[in-house]
Amino acid sequence: MSSEHKAQDALRKSSIASVTALIGLQLFSRLFTFILNQALVRLTSPEIFGAAAIQFDLILSTILFLSREGVRTTILRAKSHGPKELNLSFLPIAAGVPLAGTIAWAYVKYAGEELKTRAFFREAVGIYALAAVVELLTEPFHNLSMVQLKTNVRVKAEGSGITAKSVVTFLVLLYDSRKVDGQGKLALLAFALGQLAYSFACLAVYLGYLGVNTLRPRISDKDTGLVDSRLLRLSATMTLQSIVKHVLTEGDKLILSWFSPLQDQGGYALAVNYGSLIARIVFQPIEEVMRLYFSKTFAQGTKAKSAVRDAASALTSLVSVQLELSMFFLAFGTAYLPVLLPILLPPRYMATSAPQILAAWIWYIPVLAVNGGLEGFVASVAGPGELNRQSKWMVAFSVVFIASAISLYRLGFGDASLVYANIVNLLARIVFATSFTKSFFPSQGPESIISIRRALPSLSLVLVSLAMRGIITYDSKRRNVKMIVGAEGRRSLLNIDVVQHVGLGSALAAVWLSYWWMSSGRKRNLRPRS
Repeated sequence: MSSEHKAQDALRKSSIASVTALIGLQLFSRLFTFILNQALVRLTSPEIFGAAAIQFDLILSTILFLSREGVRTTILRAKSHGPKELNLSFLPIAAGVPLAGTIAWAYVKYAGEELKTRAFFREAVGIYALAAVVELLTEPFHNLSMVQLKTNVRVKAEGSGITAKSVVTFLVLLYDSRKVDGQGKLALLAFALGQLAYSFACLAVYLGYLGVNTLRPRISDKDTGLVDSRLLRLSATMTLQSIVKHVLTEGDKLILSWFSPLQDQGGYALAVNYGSLIARIVFQPIEEVMRLYFSKTFAQGTKAKSAVRDAASALTSLVSVQLELSMFFLAFGTAYLPVLLPILLPPRYMATSAPQILAAWIWYIPVLAVNGGLEGFVASVAGPGELNRQSKWMVAFSVVFIASAISLYRLGFGDASLVYANIVNLLARIVFATSFTKSFFPSQGPESIISIRRALPSLSLVLVSLAMRGIITYDSKRRNVKMIVGAEGRRSLLNIDVVQHVGLGSALAAVWLSYWWMSSGRKRNLRPRS
């Protein structure tokens, strides 16, 4: 085996190990936060939850995304990772401090009166801005661990951060709920302090593993200058594109912040939090690691047939697995969501738009998964000219999103309009990414032509999914499960008809997963097909 083949095989194995570690992180963090969120939503009102999860989170994500996204992608794409490349990690810190101050000031000035009158509003906004700056201090550590494939360090840092955030938020809310007078005054402060705890916990773990010297710029013995000028220009291009991408990604929050009351914002936030569990636990870790895999594969400056063929096969397998597993959630999620909602959501959240949003989210998951994988590939291999072209198209996609959202609102879809509009938007982006991918691989050699048909689920899997969905629907109607759950709520968990209906679904789900694994799942990996 040649040295190039050995390097590619090592990259493939490390990528698989990284996927496993990241899925473990997401599984732990999301299930842990899910359990605590069940307690949080019972300790706070939909209005406060909406303010924290929609508006304050939008402040945080805007600061972080605009400061670091372009630099992160650029570093992954670099052919080498010496001092000048890694020094780019300090640019988000320099950009993030003034950006945090500006965004926090603007938000405090222009926020709605309903929020401004809440206790500790300004203090909470200031703490969120501070939390963003502290989190940006972890960028040198994050990028170093990514390029060195030290996924375990990142997993421990982010896992510790999520634990600290959840526990601090819960404890402050619990303390606030037990006060005789002034109950609810600390609610906004609780979420802000939780976010600050997340940032400091991440930083502390990174410092413990990688040392304080990581926070110092590296000086190269051979070259002058702290950063590579070519990569600096590329990071500027990627950052400009990230502005448009951020508007598209957070467009629903922007629209909600302006047009929906805080109560519905809380319902939407809770629904999205639950709806995104599957996407974040299963799909997001795979996408992140595949982005690293593609970046490293095509950053080597080689056009070896085996490497390109491996990449084409890996991308096909990625999309295929995403589509096949999405069918599982469509078949079982749409059937059992009405059973889960009255059990999962507190009564005051059932009166918000949360049930409607969750029903729409099930259809959003497959589109979200496929778009994430394809756009990750584009970001990993596209040149500056192609990225600029994508940015122009994203402006058009944003128009599609806004027009779709307004039209669906007028047709009476309510806040679910935002989810359906995002589906339309992502479908347009998938078309663009697919077009780029189909033109990219043939340019690398005839052996690497990618097949869309090979990525689609098999007819037998589609028929099995439809058959199981039919069985579940029939059993639900026969037992009157929806009526029982609606009338009894959580007590319905003790009802024999509900228990047997859930048992039937669990058995069919196990059969589906076994059939998928035997028929196609075990064949999907990072290795090329012969």
